[in-house]
Amino acid sequence: MGSPPRSTLLTNYPITNHFLHPRSGIPPHPIFLPITHLVPLKSAKMPPILPNFSNSVRLKYVKLGYQYLVNHIITLTLIPIMLGIIIEVLRLGPNEILKLWNSLHFDLIQILSSSFLFIIIATIYFMSKPRTIYLVDYACFKPPVTCRVPFATFMEHSKLILKNNPKSVDFQMRILERSGLGEETCLPPAIHYIPPKPTTEAARKEAELVIFSTMDSLFKKTSLKPNDIDILIVNCSLFSPTPSLSAMVINKYKLRSNIKSFNLSGMGCSAGLISIDLARDLLQIHPNSNAVVVSTEIITPNYYQGNERAMLLPNCLFRMGGAAILLSNKKSESKRAKYRLVHVVRTHKGADDKAYHCVFEEEDREGKVGISLSKDLMAIAGEALKSNITTIGPLVLPASEQLLFLMTLIGRKIFNPKWKPYIPNFKQAFEHFCIHAGGRAVIDELQKNLQLSAEHVEASRMTLHRFGNTSSSSLWYELNYIETKGRMKRGDRIWQIAFGSGFKCNSAVWKCNRSIKIPVDGPWDDCIDRYPVHIPEIVKL
Repeated sequence: MGSPPRSTLLTNYPITNHFLHPRSGIPPHPIFLPITHLVPLKSAKMPPILPNFSNSVRLKYVKLGYQYLVNHIITLTLIPIMLGIIIEVLRLGPNEILKLWNSLHFDLIQILSSSFLFIIIATIYFMSKPRTIYLVDYACFKPPVTCRVPFATFMEHSKLILKNNPKSVDFQMRILERSGLGEETCLPPAIHYIPPKPTTEAARKEAELVIFSTMDSLFKKTSLKPNDIDILIVNCSLFSPTPSLSAMVINKYKLRSNIKSFNLSGMGCSAGLISIDLARDLLQIHPNSNAVVVSTEIITPNYYQGNERAMLLPNCLFRMGGAAILLSNKKSESKRAKYRLVHVVRTHKGADDKAYHCVFEEEDREGKVGISLSKDLMAIAGEALKSNITTIGPLVLPASEQLLFLMTLIGRKIFNPKWKPYIPNFKQAFEHFCIHAGGRAVIDELQKNLQLSAEHVEASRMTLHRFGNTSSSSLWYELNYIETKGRMKRGDRIWQIAFGSGFKCNSAVWKCNRSIKIPVDGPWDDCIDRYPVHIPEIVKL
Protein backbone atom coordinates (compact mmCIF):
# COMPACT_ATOMS: atom_id res chain seq x y z
CA MET A 1 0.00 0.00 0.00
CA GLY A 2 1.41 3.38 -0.97
CA SER A 3 2.24 6.09 1.54
CA PRO A 4 -0.54 8.68 1.88
CA PRO A 5 0.18 12.33 1.12
CA ARG A 6 1.70 14.37 3.88
CA SER A 7 -1.17 16.83 4.06
CA THR A 8 -3.65 14.03 4.70
CA LEU A 9 -1.65 12.65 7.61
CA LEU A 10 -1.17 16.04 9.21
CA THR A 11 -4.85 16.88 8.88
CA ASN A 12 -6.15 13.59 10.18
CA TYR A 13 -3.73 13.17 13.04
CA PRO A 14 -1.16 15.78 14.02
CA ILE A 15 0.73 13.47 16.37
CA THR A 16 2.14 11.35 13.54
CA ASN A 17 4.74 13.96 12.75
CA HIS A 18 6.28 13.42 16.16
CA PHE A 19 6.91 9.70 15.91
CA LEU A 20 7.47 8.74 12.31
CA HIS A 21 10.81 8.78 10.63
CA PRO A 22 11.95 12.23 9.54
CA ARG A 23 12.64 11.14 5.96
CA SER A 24 9.29 9.43 5.53
CA GLY A 25 7.50 12.60 4.54
CA ILE A 26 6.32 13.36 8.06
CA PRO A 27 9.17 15.17 9.81
CA PRO A 28 9.40 14.87 13.62
CA HIS A 29 10.12 17.79 15.91
CA PRO A 30 13.85 17.98 16.60
CA ILE A 31 15.19 17.42 20.10
CA PHE A 32 17.02 20.56 21.17
CA LEU A 33 20.04 19.90 23.37
CA PRO A 34 21.69 22.58 25.45
CA ILE A 35 24.51 22.68 22.99
CA THR A 36 22.81 22.82 19.64
CA HIS A 37 20.66 25.21 17.70
CA LEU A 38 19.49 25.60 14.16
CA VAL A 39 21.74 27.73 12.00
CA PRO A 40 20.20 29.31 8.89
CA LEU A 41 21.90 28.41 5.68
CA LYS A 42 23.75 31.25 4.01
CA SER A 43 23.48 31.74 0.32
CA ALA A 44 27.03 31.86 -0.94
CA LYS A 45 29.02 31.00 -3.97
CA MET A 46 29.28 27.39 -5.02
CA PRO A 47 31.96 25.40 -3.14
CA PRO A 48 34.73 23.71 -5.09
CA ILE A 49 34.02 20.24 -6.44
CA LEU A 50 36.72 18.64 -4.23
CA PRO A 51 36.91 19.86 -0.61
CA ASN A 52 40.20 20.93 0.92
CA PHE A 53 40.89 18.01 3.23
CA SER A 54 44.26 19.36 4.39
CA ASN A 55 42.62 22.06 6.54
CA SER A 56 40.30 19.60 8.28
CA VAL A 57 43.17 17.18 8.89
CA ARG A 58 45.32 19.94 10.41
CA LEU A 59 42.44 21.08 12.64
CA LYS A 60 41.87 17.50 13.72
CA TYR A 61 45.46 17.12 14.94
CA VAL A 62 45.38 20.55 16.58
CA LYS A 63 42.28 19.52 18.53
CA LEU A 64 43.82 16.16 19.48
CA GLY A 65 46.89 17.97 20.79
CA TYR A 66 44.72 20.41 22.74
CA GLN A 67 42.70 17.59 24.28
CA TYR A 68 45.81 15.71 25.33
CA LEU A 69 47.35 18.86 26.81
CA VAL A 70 44.31 19.83 28.91
CA ASN A 71 43.38 16.31 30.02
CA HIS A 72 46.95 15.60 31.19
CA ILE A 73 47.84 19.09 32.45
CA ILE A 74 48.62 17.88 36.00
CA THR A 75 50.91 15.11 34.78
CA LEU A 76 52.66 17.41 32.33
CA THR A 77 53.16 19.99 35.11
CA LEU A 78 54.54 17.49 37.62
CA ILE A 79 57.06 15.94 35.20
CA PRO A 80 59.44 18.97 35.03
CA ILE A 81 59.10 19.51 38.80
CA MET A 82 60.06 15.89 39.49
CA LEU A 83 62.94 16.10 37.02
CA GLY A 84 64.21 19.24 38.79
CA ILE A 85 64.06 17.50 42.19
CA ILE A 86 65.91 14.44 40.87
CA ILE A 87 68.63 16.60 39.29
CA GLU A 88 69.06 18.57 42.54
CA VAL A 89 69.29 15.35 44.62
CA LEU A 90 71.94 13.94 42.27
CA ARG A 91 73.90 17.20 42.48
CA LEU A 92 73.93 17.24 46.30
CA GLY A 93 75.15 13.68 46.79
CA PRO A 94 74.51 11.29 49.72
CA ASN A 95 76.63 13.18 52.28
CA GLU A 96 74.77 16.47 51.83
CA ILE A 97 71.40 14.68 51.97
CA LEU A 98 72.42 12.96 55.25
CA LYS A 99 73.43 16.30 56.78
CA LEU A 100 70.05 17.79 55.83
CA TRP A 101 68.23 14.85 57.43
CA ASN A 102 70.23 15.11 60.65
CA SER A 103 69.45 18.81 60.87
CA LEU A 104 65.73 18.02 61.18
CA HIS A 105 64.52 17.57 64.78
CA PHE A 106 61.21 15.92 65.71
CA ASP A 107 60.04 15.65 69.30
CA LEU A 108 57.58 13.04 70.57
CA ILE A 109 54.64 15.47 70.80
CA GLN A 110 54.99 16.49 67.13
CA ILE A 111 55.11 12.86 66.00
CA LEU A 112 52.04 11.86 68.07
CA SER A 113 50.07 14.93 66.96
CA SER A 114 50.85 14.31 63.30
CA SER A 115 49.93 10.62 63.58
CA PHE A 116 46.67 11.43 65.38
CA LEU A 117 45.74 14.03 62.75
CA PHE A 118 46.49 11.58 59.95
CA ILE A 119 44.28 8.91 61.57
CA ILE A 120 41.38 11.36 61.98
CA ILE A 121 41.59 12.53 58.35
CA ALA A 122 41.79 8.95 57.06
CA THR A 123 38.80 7.90 59.20
CA ILE A 124 36.65 10.81 58.00
CA TYR A 125 37.59 10.09 54.39
CA PHE A 126 36.71 6.40 54.48
CA MET A 127 33.48 6.98 56.45
CA SER A 128 32.26 9.64 54.02
CA LYS A 129 33.25 7.71 50.91
CA PRO A 130 30.16 6.12 49.29
CA ARG A 131 30.03 2.36 48.97
CA THR A 132 30.87 0.94 45.57
CA ILE A 133 27.79 -0.56 43.90
CA TYR A 134 28.46 -3.53 41.64
CA LEU A 135 26.26 -4.96 38.91
CA VAL A 136 27.05 -8.65 39.36
CA ASP A 137 24.99 -9.86 36.39
CA TYR A 138 21.58 -9.52 34.76
CA ALA A 139 19.13 -11.57 32.70
CA CYS A 140 16.67 -10.61 29.95
CA PHE A 141 13.39 -12.33 29.12
CA LYS A 142 13.26 -14.12 25.79
CA PRO A 143 9.62 -14.53 24.67
CA PRO A 144 8.54 -17.92 23.31
CA VAL A 145 8.18 -18.29 19.56
CA THR A 146 4.44 -18.85 19.98
CA CYS A 147 4.05 -15.19 21.00
CA ARG A 148 5.62 -13.85 17.79
CA VAL A 149 3.61 -11.20 15.94
CA PRO A 150 4.64 -10.72 12.29
CA PHE A 151 3.33 -7.65 10.48
CA ALA A 152 0.74 -9.70 8.59
CA THR A 153 -0.66 -11.15 11.82
CA PHE A 154 -0.76 -7.75 13.53
CA MET A 155 -2.59 -6.12 10.62
CA GLU A 156 -5.03 -9.02 10.21
CA HIS A 157 -5.96 -8.77 13.88
CA SER A 158 -6.27 -4.98 13.62
CA LYS A 159 -8.65 -5.31 10.67
CA LEU A 160 -10.84 -7.76 12.58
CA ILE A 161 -10.82 -5.79 15.84
CA LEU A 162 -11.34 -2.38 14.15
CA LYS A 163 -13.48 -3.58 11.25
CA ASN A 164 -15.88 -0.66 11.71
CA ASN A 165 -13.11 1.91 11.43
CA PRO A 166 -10.83 1.25 8.43
CA LYS A 167 -9.13 4.65 8.89
CA SER A 168 -7.74 3.51 12.24
CA VAL A 169 -6.46 0.34 10.58
CA ASP A 170 -4.72 2.38 7.88
CA PHE A 171 -3.24 4.64 10.54
CA GLN A 172 -1.76 1.68 12.41
CA MET A 173 -0.36 0.31 9.16
CA ARG A 174 1.41 3.60 8.40
CA ILE A 175 2.87 3.68 11.90
CA LEU A 176 4.06 0.08 11.66
CA GLU A 177 5.65 0.67 8.24
CA ARG A 178 7.88 3.41 9.69
CA SER A 179 8.31 2.10 13.23
CA GLY A 180 11.63 0.28 12.82
CA LEU A 181 10.17 -2.92 14.30
CA GLY A 182 10.91 -6.31 12.77
CA GLU A 183 8.91 -9.48 12.18
CA GLU A 184 9.95 -11.26 15.41
CA THR A 185 8.55 -9.00 18.12
CA CYS A 186 6.14 -10.64 20.56
CA LEU A 187 2.82 -9.93 22.25
CA PRO A 188 1.36 -11.89 25.19
CA PRO A 189 -1.03 -14.81 24.51
CA ALA A 190 -4.14 -12.87 25.58
CA ILE A 191 -3.62 -10.37 22.75
CA HIS A 192 -3.54 -13.17 20.17
CA TYR A 193 -7.23 -13.87 20.71
CA ILE A 194 -9.84 -12.21 18.50
CA PRO A 195 -11.07 -10.15 20.21
CA PRO A 196 -8.24 -9.85 22.77
CA LYS A 197 -8.89 -10.97 26.36
CA PRO A 198 -7.25 -8.34 28.56
CA THR A 199 -8.40 -9.84 31.86
CA THR A 200 -6.64 -9.51 35.20
CA GLU A 201 -6.05 -13.26 35.25
CA ALA A 202 -4.37 -13.13 31.82
CA ALA A 203 -2.26 -10.16 32.97
CA ARG A 204 -1.10 -12.11 36.03
CA LYS A 205 -0.14 -15.04 33.81
CA GLU A 206 1.92 -12.74 31.59
CA ALA A 207 3.61 -11.23 34.66
CA GLU A 208 4.42 -14.70 36.01
CA LEU A 209 5.80 -15.82 32.65
CA VAL A 210 8.06 -12.79 32.22
CA ILE A 211 9.20 -12.23 35.81
CA PHE A 212 9.65 -15.85 36.88
CA SER A 213 11.50 -16.79 33.69
CA THR A 214 13.84 -13.84 34.13
CA MET A 215 14.43 -14.51 37.83
CA ASP A 216 15.17 -18.19 37.15
CA SER A 217 17.72 -17.16 34.54
CA LEU A 218 19.33 -14.70 36.98
CA PHE A 219 19.58 -17.36 39.70
CA LYS A 220 21.22 -19.72 37.23
CA LYS A 221 23.73 -17.13 36.01
CA THR A 222 24.80 -15.86 39.41
CA SER A 223 24.35 -18.98 41.59
CA LEU A 224 22.33 -16.68 43.83
CA LYS A 225 19.97 -18.33 46.32
CA PRO A 226 16.58 -16.73 47.09
CA ASN A 227 17.53 -16.33 50.76
CA ASP A 228 20.55 -14.24 49.70
CA ILE A 229 18.31 -11.41 48.45
CA ASP A 230 18.16 -8.52 50.94
CA ILE A 231 16.38 -5.93 48.76
CA LEU A 232 13.77 -6.50 46.02
CA ILE A 233 12.50 -3.77 43.70
CA VAL A 234 9.95 -4.46 40.95
CA ASN A 235 8.88 -1.77 38.50
CA CYS A 236 5.93 -2.12 36.13
CA SER A 237 4.22 1.05 35.00
CA LEU A 238 0.71 0.04 33.92
CA PHE A 239 -0.16 -3.17 35.79
CA SER A 240 -0.36 -2.74 39.57
CA PRO A 241 -2.39 -5.61 41.08
CA THR A 242 -3.07 -6.40 44.72
CA PRO A 243 -1.05 -8.12 46.14
CA SER A 244 1.78 -6.38 44.33
CA LEU A 245 4.16 -7.90 41.82
CA SER A 246 6.95 -7.77 44.40
CA ALA A 247 4.74 -9.81 46.75
CA MET A 248 4.17 -12.26 43.90
CA VAL A 249 7.95 -12.75 43.61
CA ILE A 250 8.32 -13.16 47.38
CA ASN A 251 5.58 -15.80 47.40
CA LYS A 252 7.02 -17.70 44.45
CA TYR A 253 10.59 -17.95 45.76
CA LYS A 254 9.74 -17.96 49.49
CA LEU A 255 12.00 -15.00 50.22
CA ARG A 256 12.92 -13.96 53.75
CA SER A 257 10.34 -12.26 55.93
CA ASN A 258 12.67 -9.33 56.67
CA ILE A 259 13.34 -8.54 53.01
CA LYS A 260 13.00 -4.89 52.01
CA SER A 261 10.61 -4.94 49.03
CA PHE A 262 9.33 -2.13 46.82
CA ASN A 263 6.86 -2.00 43.93
CA LEU A 264 7.06 1.00 41.56
CA SER A 265 4.19 1.72 39.17
CA GLY A 266 3.08 4.53 36.88
CA MET A 267 6.64 5.77 36.26
CA GLY A 268 6.88 4.94 32.57
CA CYS A 269 9.75 3.63 30.49
CA SER A 270 12.41 5.31 32.66
CA ALA A 271 11.36 3.40 35.79
CA GLY A 272 14.20 0.90 35.35
CA LEU A 273 16.84 3.53 36.12
CA ILE A 274 14.69 4.90 38.95
CA SER A 275 14.78 1.40 40.45
CA ILE A 276 18.57 1.32 40.02
CA ASP A 277 18.81 4.67 41.82
CA LEU A 278 16.59 3.42 44.67
CA ALA A 279 18.66 0.25 44.98
CA ARG A 280 21.85 2.33 45.08
CA ASP A 281 20.52 4.48 47.93
CA LEU A 282 19.41 1.43 49.91
CA LEU A 283 22.75 -0.31 49.40
CA GLN A 284 24.54 2.77 50.74
CA ILE A 285 22.93 2.31 54.16
CA HIS A 286 22.72 -1.50 54.28
CA PRO A 287 26.22 -3.03 54.20
CA ASN A 288 26.97 -6.46 52.74
CA SER A 289 23.64 -6.67 50.93
CA ASN A 290 22.29 -7.93 47.61
CA ALA A 291 19.55 -6.10 45.71
CA VAL A 292 17.52 -7.53 42.83
CA VAL A 293 15.78 -5.13 40.44
CA VAL A 294 13.07 -6.47 38.12
CA SER A 295 12.01 -4.19 35.24
CA THR A 296 9.10 -5.08 32.97
CA GLU A 297 5.89 -3.86 31.35
CA ILE A 298 2.77 -6.03 31.24
CA ILE A 299 1.02 -5.53 27.90
CA THR A 300 -2.15 -7.62 28.41
CA PRO A 301 -4.40 -5.15 30.30
CA ASN A 302 -3.24 -2.14 28.29
CA TYR A 303 -3.96 -3.17 24.71
CA TYR A 304 -6.25 -0.41 23.43
CA GLN A 305 -9.26 -1.50 21.34
CA GLY A 306 -10.79 1.89 20.56
CA ASN A 307 -10.47 4.34 17.67
CA GLU A 308 -8.55 7.28 19.17
CA ARG A 309 -5.34 7.61 17.19
CA ALA A 310 -3.41 9.10 20.10
CA MET A 311 -4.11 5.86 21.98
CA LEU A 312 -3.55 3.43 19.09
CA LEU A 313 0.12 4.33 18.75
CA PRO A 314 1.34 2.28 21.78
CA ASN A 315 -0.28 -0.83 20.25
CA CYS A 316 2.15 -0.58 17.34
CA LEU A 317 5.32 -0.08 19.40
CA PHE A 318 5.11 -1.85 22.77
CA ARG A 319 6.02 -5.53 23.04
CA MET A 320 6.79 -8.17 25.68
CA GLY A 321 10.02 -7.90 27.63
CA GLY A 322 11.62 -7.88 31.04
CA ALA A 323 14.96 -7.90 32.86
CA ALA A 324 16.29 -8.84 36.29
CA ILE A 325 19.46 -7.21 37.63
CA LEU A 326 21.58 -8.23 40.62
CA LEU A 327 23.30 -5.36 42.43
CA SER A 328 25.58 -5.74 45.43
CA ASN A 329 27.85 -3.71 47.71
CA LYS A 330 29.80 -6.75 48.91
CA LYS A 331 33.55 -6.51 48.37
CA SER A 332 33.57 -10.24 47.66
CA GLU A 333 31.60 -9.53 44.46
CA SER A 334 34.12 -7.02 43.12
CA LYS A 335 36.04 -9.56 41.04
CA ARG A 336 33.17 -11.34 39.31
CA ALA A 337 30.87 -8.30 38.93
CA LYS A 338 30.42 -7.12 35.34
CA TYR A 339 29.98 -3.39 35.97
CA ARG A 340 30.38 -0.69 38.58
CA LEU A 341 27.76 2.04 38.97
CA VAL A 342 29.31 5.49 38.57
CA HIS A 343 26.45 8.01 38.31
CA VAL A 344 22.67 8.19 38.21
CA VAL A 345 21.10 11.49 37.14
CA ARG A 346 17.32 11.95 37.26
CA THR A 347 15.34 14.81 35.70
CA HIS A 348 11.62 15.34 36.37
CA LYS A 349 9.56 17.92 34.44
CA GLY A 350 6.25 17.13 36.18
CA ALA A 351 5.86 20.70 37.47
CA ASP A 352 4.97 21.75 33.92
CA ASP A 353 1.35 20.94 32.98
CA LYS A 354 2.18 20.02 29.38
CA ALA A 355 4.94 17.68 30.49
CA TYR A 356 2.66 16.09 33.08
CA HIS A 357 -0.12 15.38 30.56
CA CYS A 358 1.96 14.41 27.51
CA VAL A 359 1.73 10.67 28.35
CA PHE A 360 -1.60 10.15 30.08
CA GLU A 361 -3.78 7.17 30.88
CA GLU A 362 -7.43 8.03 30.37
CA GLU A 363 -10.73 6.93 28.84
CA ASP A 364 -11.75 7.80 25.30
CA ARG A 365 -15.21 9.00 24.29
CA GLU A 366 -16.48 5.41 24.34
CA GLY A 367 -15.15 4.74 27.83
CA LYS A 368 -12.24 2.56 26.68
CA VAL A 369 -9.02 3.03 28.63
CA GLY A 370 -5.79 3.77 26.79
CA ILE A 371 -2.52 5.69 26.96
CA SER A 372 -2.82 9.03 25.18
CA LEU A 373 0.35 10.47 23.67
CA SER A 374 0.41 14.23 23.22
CA LYS A 375 1.60 15.94 20.05
CA ASP A 376 4.07 17.86 22.25
CA LEU A 377 5.79 14.69 23.44
CA MET A 378 9.01 15.02 21.43
CA ALA A 379 9.47 18.69 22.29
CA ILE A 380 8.96 17.93 25.99
CA ALA A 381 11.36 15.00 25.78
CA GLY A 382 13.93 17.36 24.27
CA GLU A 383 13.61 19.79 27.18
CA ALA A 384 13.96 16.96 29.70
CA LEU A 385 16.99 15.62 27.87
CA LYS A 386 18.53 19.08 27.79
CA SER A 387 18.25 19.41 31.57
CA ASN A 388 19.59 15.91 32.12
CA ILE A 389 22.60 16.39 29.86
CA THR A 390 23.36 19.75 31.47
CA THR A 391 23.62 17.95 34.81
CA ILE A 392 25.52 14.86 33.69
CA GLY A 393 27.95 16.66 31.36
CA PRO A 394 30.23 18.13 34.07
CA LEU A 395 30.33 14.72 35.80
CA VAL A 396 31.59 12.76 32.80
CA LEU A 397 33.13 15.06 30.18
CA PRO A 398 36.93 15.49 30.17
CA ALA A 399 38.37 18.85 31.13
CA SER A 400 39.19 19.72 27.51
CA GLU A 401 35.55 19.45 26.43
CA GLN A 402 34.25 21.37 29.44
CA LEU A 403 36.78 24.16 28.87
CA LEU A 404 35.90 24.49 25.18
CA PHE A 405 32.19 24.58 25.98
CA LEU A 406 32.76 27.21 28.70
CA MET A 407 34.90 29.39 26.43
CA THR A 408 32.30 29.22 23.66
CA LEU A 409 29.52 30.06 26.10
CA ILE A 410 31.41 33.07 27.45
CA GLY A 411 32.22 34.20 23.91
CA ARG A 412 28.56 34.07 22.90
CA LYS A 413 27.49 35.98 25.99
CA ILE A 414 30.14 38.71 25.77
CA PHE A 415 31.22 39.06 22.14
CA ASN A 416 28.81 37.62 19.60
CA PRO A 417 25.52 35.79 20.38
CA LYS A 418 25.50 34.46 16.80
CA TRP A 419 28.55 32.28 17.38
CA LYS A 420 27.77 28.65 16.78
CA PRO A 421 27.61 26.79 20.13
CA TYR A 422 30.27 24.18 20.74
CA ILE A 423 28.97 20.61 20.76
CA PRO A 424 30.78 18.58 23.44
CA ASN A 425 32.11 15.28 22.22
CA PHE A 426 30.38 12.72 24.44
CA LYS A 427 32.28 10.00 22.61
CA GLN A 428 35.29 11.01 24.73
CA ALA A 429 33.29 10.25 27.87
CA PHE A 430 31.66 6.96 26.79
CA GLU A 431 32.51 3.99 24.63
CA HIS A 432 28.93 2.67 24.48
CA PHE A 433 25.48 4.27 24.38
CA CYS A 434 22.22 2.56 25.38
CA ILE A 435 19.40 4.86 24.25
CA HIS A 436 15.89 3.79 25.23
CA ALA A 437 14.38 2.06 22.19
CA GLY A 438 11.13 4.00 22.42
CA GLY A 439 10.87 4.78 18.74
CA ARG A 440 12.85 5.32 15.60
CA ALA A 441 12.61 9.12 15.62
CA VAL A 442 13.96 9.35 19.18
CA ILE A 443 17.05 7.35 18.24
CA ASP A 444 17.53 9.39 15.05
CA GLU A 445 17.41 12.72 16.88
CA LEU A 446 19.76 11.66 19.65
CA GLN A 447 22.22 10.30 17.11
CA LYS A 448 22.15 13.57 15.19
CA ASN A 449 22.35 15.94 18.15
CA LEU A 450 25.01 13.98 20.04
CA GLN A 451 26.91 13.38 16.76
CA LEU A 452 27.03 9.63 17.31
CA SER A 453 28.09 7.10 14.71
CA ALA A 454 25.87 4.34 13.37
CA GLU A 455 27.70 1.84 15.57
CA HIS A 456 27.00 3.89 18.70
CA VAL A 457 23.22 3.62 18.17
CA GLU A 458 23.31 0.15 16.63
CA ALA A 459 22.31 -1.57 19.88
CA SER A 460 19.25 0.67 20.24
CA ARG A 461 18.11 0.25 16.63
CA MET A 462 18.58 -3.52 16.63
CA THR A 463 16.79 -3.90 19.97
CA LEU A 464 13.83 -1.94 18.61
CA HIS A 465 13.87 -4.13 15.49
CA ARG A 466 14.14 -7.49 17.26
CA PHE A 467 12.13 -6.94 20.46
CA GLY A 468 10.18 -3.69 19.93
CA ASN A 469 9.70 -1.14 22.69
CA THR A 470 9.96 -3.27 25.84
CA SER A 471 9.66 -0.17 28.04
CA SER A 472 12.01 0.01 31.05
CA SER A 473 13.82 -3.23 30.17
CA SER A 474 14.96 -2.12 26.69
CA LEU A 475 18.25 -0.73 28.05
CA TRP A 476 19.29 -4.20 29.22
CA TYR A 477 18.56 -5.81 25.86
CA GLU A 478 20.82 -3.16 24.33
CA LEU A 479 23.59 -3.81 26.84
CA ASN A 480 23.32 -7.54 26.15
CA TYR A 481 23.56 -6.84 22.40
CA ILE A 482 26.88 -5.03 22.92
CA GLU A 483 28.18 -7.91 25.04
CA THR A 484 27.03 -10.57 22.58
CA LYS A 485 28.82 -8.72 19.79
CA GLY A 486 32.03 -8.98 21.84
CA ARG A 487 32.50 -5.21 22.03
CA MET A 488 32.57 -4.74 25.81
CA LYS A 489 36.07 -4.43 27.27
CA ARG A 490 37.36 -3.80 30.76
CA GLY A 491 37.32 -0.09 31.57
CA ASP A 492 34.66 0.77 28.96
CA ARG A 493 32.08 3.35 30.02
CA ILE A 494 28.38 2.98 29.24
CA TRP A 495 25.70 5.66 29.17
CA GLN A 496 22.09 4.52 29.58
CA ILE A 497 19.41 7.11 28.71
CA ALA A 498 15.68 6.55 29.28
CA PHE A 499 12.49 8.62 29.02
CA GLY A 500 9.22 8.14 30.89
CA SER A 501 5.82 9.60 31.67
CA GLY A 502 5.65 12.45 34.14
CA PHE A 503 7.77 13.62 32.21
CA LYS A 504 11.16 12.17 33.14
CA CYS A 505 14.59 11.71 31.60
CA ASN A 506 17.02 9.54 33.55
CA SER A 507 20.64 8.57 32.95
CA ALA A 508 22.93 5.94 34.43
CA VAL A 509 26.67 5.67 33.89
CA TRP A 510 28.42 2.33 34.30
CA LYS A 511 32.05 1.25 34.04
CA CYS A 512 32.98 -2.23 32.88
CA ASN A 513 34.66 -4.01 35.78
CA ARG A 514 36.26 -6.93 33.93
CA SER A 515 36.66 -8.50 30.53
CA ILE A 516 33.29 -9.95 29.58
CA LYS A 517 32.96 -13.19 27.68
CA ILE A 518 30.36 -13.43 24.93
CA PRO A 519 27.08 -14.60 26.54
CA VAL A 520 25.75 -17.94 25.30
CA ASP A 521 22.34 -17.95 26.96
CA GLY A 522 21.01 -14.45 26.37
CA PRO A 523 18.11 -13.13 24.28
CA TRP A 524 20.39 -12.62 21.26
CA ASP A 525 22.16 -15.99 21.23
CA ASP A 526 20.15 -17.50 18.35
CA CYS A 527 20.01 -14.42 16.11
CA ILE A 528 23.10 -12.28 16.76
CA ASP A 529 24.77 -13.55 13.58
CA ARG A 530 22.02 -11.88 11.54
CA TYR A 531 22.58 -8.49 13.14
CA PRO A 532 23.01 -5.70 12.37
CA VAL A 533 20.35 -5.73 9.66
CA HIS A 534 19.40 -2.99 7.25
CA ILE A 535 16.20 -1.28 8.38
CA PRO A 536 14.44 0.48 5.49
CA GLU A 537 12.79 3.82 6.07
CA ILE A 538 9.43 2.36 5.04
CA VAL A 539 8.44 -1.31 5.05
CA LYS A 540 5.63 -1.72 2.53
CA LEU A 541 2.79 -3.83 3.97
